[in-house]
Amino acid sequence: MAGFYIMKVTLAIDTSTARTQFAVLLGNELKWLEIEDGATTHGDVLAKFGELAAREKIDQVIVGMGPGPFTGLRTGIIFAKSFAFARGLPIHGICSLDAIAFDINLPEFVVATDARRKEVYWARYEGGVRVEGPNVSTPIDLTSFAHLPIFGDGALKYNLTSDTEHLFPDLTSFPKLAESSKIDEPLYLRHPDAVPTAERQ
Repeated sequence: MAGFYIMKVTLAIDTSTARTQFAVLLGNELKWLEIEDGATTHGDVLAKFGELAAREKIDQVIVGMGPGPFTGLRTGIIFAKSFAFARGLPIHGICSLDAIAFDINLPEFVVATDARRKEVYWARYEGGVRVEGPNVSTPIDLTSFAHLPIFGDGALKYNLTSDTEHLFPDLTSFPKLAESSKIDEPLYLRHPDAVPTAERQ
């Protein structure tokens, strides 16, 4: 039928921050969203949320590719890939910082998330478009952006912002971001915290 459009059902997952987010979207609208806070709980809660997703008819999987701490980010990406593979679904990756920046309507700003080790992951945006980053650095390095608004949980943690609205990736942005800016490889930006004993020299 001419003009007939079926909205895709998307499973959206992000574990790039200390917040695990797991959602099913109809088009760009949330059907349901599950959230769990805790930097070391990603694996446990994904299994729980996965049982909910298994009951849904999913058309595609979109996962936040970071940047984020290695273990948590890797857990979410592996889960997303496994779910997509098991069901024969397409999978797309997006930059998690872009999902925080998505609905911030300012000429220029910075997004910074907590990278642990007293560091932040950050990117700079102009007109909503990422023009610098993602990078990892110490919070003091962002003082050069003191004239700009800064958003994200990392910015809040290190007193670079008072904004509490745009702290974590907005999963409703994932379908739109996946249309324009797909990312195939995880954005780890640095080596994992845990390394084999032989490499600890």
